Amino acid sequence: MLALLADLHANLEALEACLAHARAQGATRHALLGDFVGYGPDPGAVVDEVRRLANGGARAVKGNHDEAVEGGGHYMNHSARASIAWARGVLDEGQRRFLEALPLALRDDVGCFTHASADRPERWNYVDSPSAAARAIEAAGSAYAFCGHVHEQRLYFENSPGRVIAFRPTAGTSIPMPRHRRWLAIVGSVGQSRDGDARAAYALLDEERGRITFHRVRYDNLAVADKMERAGLPATLVYRMRHGA
Repeated sequence: MLALLADLHANLEALEACLAHARAQGATRHALLGDFVGYGPDPGAVVDEVRRLANGGARAVKGNHDEAVEGGGHYMNHSARASIAWARGVLDEGQRRFLEALPLALRDDVGCFTHASADRPERWNYVDSPSAAARAIEAAGSAYAFCGHVHEQRLYFENSPGRVIAFRPTAGTSIPMPRHRRWLAIVGSVGQSRDGDARAAYALLDEERGRITFHRVRYDNLAVADKMERAGLPATLVYRMRHGA
């Protein structure tokens, strides 16, 4: 079983809750789909955990917030830039080097793993429509593709060549993914919910059975919001953490 986690955003409590939930479901491997820093109060601890998992064989790819630590992110809004500037002062040299060395995409016998669209991943394009999903699926070049970036849980599949259908999954419901079609799963955000549900989000892939299950996991988001407030992170980010919106 493969746990798929994206957009951790320096939220250690949410990450630990998702890893524990995945372990209880039988997950033994992990794919970490970027944005390990930004927004949240524990960038160093989250990067350390990602690095530990990667050293143990987990797939890990770079997100746009991870890249911004290197000095980019000028296109981001004020709150995002402020949280990245704060993270730069918290991360140590080894943690920054780890983020810098991450690849933008990984492909293996399971599928294609990116943070944003597999179509020009360096542009950080959002997969937010069937047409965008079709481009990502074509660029992935495999039956399965996985990404994050949009902070939502979505499943896209190619119904016929060039025709992609969008599907909104229900948490906890297993969905078959037969390999005679091409699929793109957007696994949701572990660390920063935006849909009015403050629970963390991730997905589990059962490769042997060819099925995916999207999950939502409770954790103490209010305690994380308090930590953010004490750290002096922007009030808009603290509000979003408290309300999941």
